Amino acid sequence: MEEPVLVVTHLSHAFGSRRVVDDVTLRLAKGEIYGLVGPDGAGKTTTLRLICGAFRIQAGSVVIAGYPMDRQPEEARTQIGYLSQRFSLYEDLTVLENIRFLAEMRGLSSSDWLERSRQNLAFVGLDAFEKRLAGQLSGGMKQKLSLACALVNQPPLLLLDEPTTGVDPITRQDFWQLIIRLAGEQGVSVMLCTPYMDEASRCSKVGFMLDGRIICEGSPRKLRQILHNRVLELTGTPNNLLRQLAMQNPAVEDAQRFGDRLHLRVHPGEHERVIAQLSEEIPRAGGIVYRLEVIKPLLEDIFIGLTNSRALIDVNIATVEDS
Repeated sequence: MEEPVLVVTHLSHAFGSRRVVDDVTLRLAKGEIYGLVGPDGAGKTTTLRLICGAFRIQAGSVVIAGYPMDRQPEEARTQIGYLSQRFSLYEDLTVLENIRFLAEMRGLSSSDWLERSRQNLAFVGLDAFEKRLAGQLSGGMKQKLSLACALVNQPPLLLLDEPTTGVDPITRQDFWQLIIRLAGEQGVSVMLCTPYMDEASRCSKVGFMLDGRIICEGSPRKLRQILHNRVLELTGTPNNLLRQLAMQNPAVEDAQRFGDRLHLRVHPGEHERVIAQLSEEIPRAGGIVYRLEVIKPLLEDIFIGLTNSRALIDVNIATVEDS
């Protein structure tokens, strides 16, 4: 069995008296895409910075491609490509000059980096812009340049901190195609933080993080099984009345708006009873029901449920079949 590219064991970190990463354990296999999802302040970025060696590890361990970060930090760092939340390259250097600077900082000679970097630029679609100043690139092109720079040393592990925040939907789609190709064609392991649930659904594995802890982990399909037969979609009018009546039902745990729809999270085994009751109560109160039925839960439903419900956090994800 092939050794994992990344092994994080009981990782913890505090700023003063505030613990921001709390006993995090995870593994990342070759070619796997791991999405770290959680609200602002959950500890996602700090976790990535601990993994890449930007912060000193206070407790626990990080091993990258067999190199422990605490005992062999230089060797471990050579296995990583890192892309931060904000564009951090030099805007007064050209695209190729930025790559050259980073390559030489890593000790690579021109015979090592030049041809490879041009291949990376072609891979991300910037081969026609190698002489353009980085400051003259669009936001999406800057992110692609950052990705090309992160790949200059051909790392087996790529760490991405919200790589598509602030870019347009087309660029976001293009960027994800690059990530999928890196993982699928080149076997690069990718760990990323993302606020977007549609991006999380593209990952091989998702870890939900809250208050510094990974409270639940699994494939998107596996995670959706947590709320099997527990999410109802309700559409009708008026929306406020529908939500009020739904929340008055003792079997309804939560009602969240998704555009013109409501997603109701109900107690296990109560979906049929809730449908029957609301189908009678809403018209009686002067409302109209267009649609009320069980749906497959979205990752948003899981995320909201895990954030708001202690009962969901206590779910043993290992008992949920990945079917």
